[in-house]
Amino acid sequence: MQILLANPRGFCAGVRRAITIVEQAVEIYGAPIYVYHEIVHNYYIINNLKKIGVIFVKSLDEVPENSVLIFSAHGVSQKIKKEAKNSNIKILLDATCPLVKKIHMEVKKASRNGIEAVLIGHVNHPEVQGTIGQYENKSGGIYTISSIEDISKLILKNEKKINFMTQSTLSVDDTTKIIDKLRQRFPYITGPRKEDICYATSNRQKAVKCMAQYAELILVVGSQNSSNANRLVEVAKSIGKRAKLIDSAKDIKKKWLLNIKYIGITASASTPDVLVQEVIEYLNKTSSNSIIELIGKQEKIRFHL
Repeated sequence: MQILLANPRGFCAGVRRAITIVEQAVEIYGAPIYVYHEIVHNYYIINNLKKIGVIFVKSLDEVPENSVLIFSAHGVSQKIKKEAKNSNIKILLDATCPLVKKIHMEVKKASRNGIEAVLIGHVNHPEVQGTIGQYENKSGGIYTISSIEDISKLILKNEKKINFMTQSTLSVDDTTKIIDKLRQRFPYITGPRKEDICYATSNRQKAVKCMAQYAELILVVGSQNSSNANRLVEVAKSIGKRAKLIDSAKDIKKKWLLNIKYIGITASASTPDVLVQEVIEYLNKTSSNSIIELIGKQEKIRFHL
């Protein structure tokens, strides 16, 4: 069996920045440090941060007075920001990914101008909730859709003044189809000059497509609640390949590996490389494998703290 490694895979710049902010906050201010929602969607990262004194909360009511609070990489609504600033929280840090902040700015601009906004994304995801919460103009409106079918259900106040935005971790192919249908129904709709789907999501999906030309089975290392991890599985399956989402090597079932000659491995943008290496070690123990790292796009983007 040959192991094919997708390239790029694993951590993106926004995830690195967010985790670094939390780790440095613990180092500077000491534990406990509070984080609003999971800093990133990966069980391994979350468990390791809990061990050094990080407490993840779903409500500001869970944060004691004079504490240090950090907003997660997914971002938060304007309402949450205002409540936190008006509370007795001692230190407030924002680990929102800069690319998510770009989407927030698009929504704020639409809100200021009274333009209705259509947000393509999964409504229960923290990033989408935070993005919806940037729109505060009651005379306008923001609407969330996740499929082509949702477009027919849209009822807008002014079909000649509409903007669309997208969640940063969607399927590139699916989102393109939704945008095309939006433009057909609403000819006056406008969107960002450059797509909102982030470079890391797009690059990892392209890498999976490349790897799927050869791999019979693709293992996506990432947590169940990770949007970009689930999209990688969907991309692989959409081109007829078997794909499994695994948190770690412990999730691999030996029956999956029967008669497999080429197995592909990739990792979501919130997955640390240590988990990928554990998967490789597990596969090497089960059979004699060679490893081929595929050529892919080099990512040079870095976000400063």
